[in-house]
Amino acid sequence: RLFDLDPDLLPLFQYNCKQFANPQECLSAPEFLDHIRKVMLVIDAAVSHLENLSCLEEYLCNLGKKHQAVGVKVESFSTVGESLLYMLEKCLGTAFSPDVREAWSKLYGAVVKAMRRGWDTLPEGD
Repeated sequence: RLFDLDPDLLPLFQYNCKQFANPQECLSAPEFLDHIRKVMLVIDAAVSHLENLSCLEEYLCNLGKKHQAVGVKVESFSTVGESLLYMLEKCLGTAFSPDVREAWSKLYGAVVKAMRRGWDTLPEGD
């Protein structure tokens, strides 16, 4: 879903200097699958610390810095969030109520807000 929404994100996923010719090639790469596992671990950590997301603040800020360093734009996280909600809706079916959608949107928004601080904390010109 991610590459359907924004095909320009594909070049960001280069592993060992290899450029993927198409989304399917990227989606089947072990490195990409490992990246997806890491994304889901961050989501899992956020869910596990729902009552105290501030304990993840420094980690998420540093994660934001890492993403900025490899050329990810803050705006791309909206596309990732849209993809996450799409996946949840497909997996949960009718259980994905408007309240559930709102809860996941808020959680993801809090994670992205913390990651954005990684962009905000870099000195001018970096």
